Amino acid sequence: MIDQQELGSVAGRDVYGPDGEKIGSVAQVYQDDQTGQPAWLTVHTGLFGMNESFVPLREATVSGDRVEVPYDKATVKDAPNVTADGHLEPEEERRLYEHYDLDWATDPDMSRDTDRAFDMAGHDSASDGREGAGPNTDDAMTRSEEQVRVGTQTQESGRARLRKYVVTEHVTETVPVRKEKAVLETEPVTSDNYDAATSGPEISEEEHEVTLHEERPVVEKTTQPVERVRLTTEEQTDQETVSEEVRKEQVEAEGDVSTRR
Repeated sequence: MIDQQELGSVAGRDVYGPDGEKIGSVAQVYQDDQTGQPAWLTVHTGLFGMNESFVPLREATVSGDRVEVPYDKATVKDAPNVTADGHLEPEEERRLYEHYDLDWATDPDMSRDTDRAFDMAGHDSASDGREGAGPNTDDAMTRSEEQVRVGTQTQESGRARLRKYVVTEHVTETVPVRKEKAVLETEPVTSDNYDAATSGPEISEEEHEVTLHEERPVVEKTTQPVERVRLTTEEQTDQETVSEEVRKEQVEAEGDVSTRR
């Protein structure tokens, strides 16, 4: 358990559970207003550390620059919602005892006085007799407020893959082709062709044959590189609105008081 001498050094330290997972960071330490012994600490949890959860100090230890507690992160985050306003009422603590499965009735550190309360370390619930008085350090009080710290973190949002596959498509081309055909020509017998016309027998049977030619389309396929394809990434910036509730303290004076800054 954290002793009185270690109280002043635990604020802001990281808190870890028994599994070695970080839970958050120490915000405040609450001590018994009767015995002055530290009893609870609050831990900032959540994405931006805006939530504050109570953790019992009975088995907490300081190890190097961190505080170790026997409760995992889920148990601490699910603790009853108790406002960390510097004072812990008995009923609020009873709810916390039930959550952490601690025995309220047999706790040797607990008084059976049902009016017992716990204050933030450095606060005295008895004060100096003034109603609503704060710590007895001086005659001034400090006004605090929560502030939102918004940042970004990079996470994987998806994957893209470049894959090559083969498809078949029909290509139609028009190409001119030439072909020969037989043409029967006749010419009268004249003095110019008389000798050729009478060179054979007067009456006979003959055959003449002509070979015809034609062009036909010929298809030849060749593979040619046409382009290079690669996957790259580029960044684009969008605007996202983040909303969070923050608390702030207000100070008001009663009576015949003038304001001076």
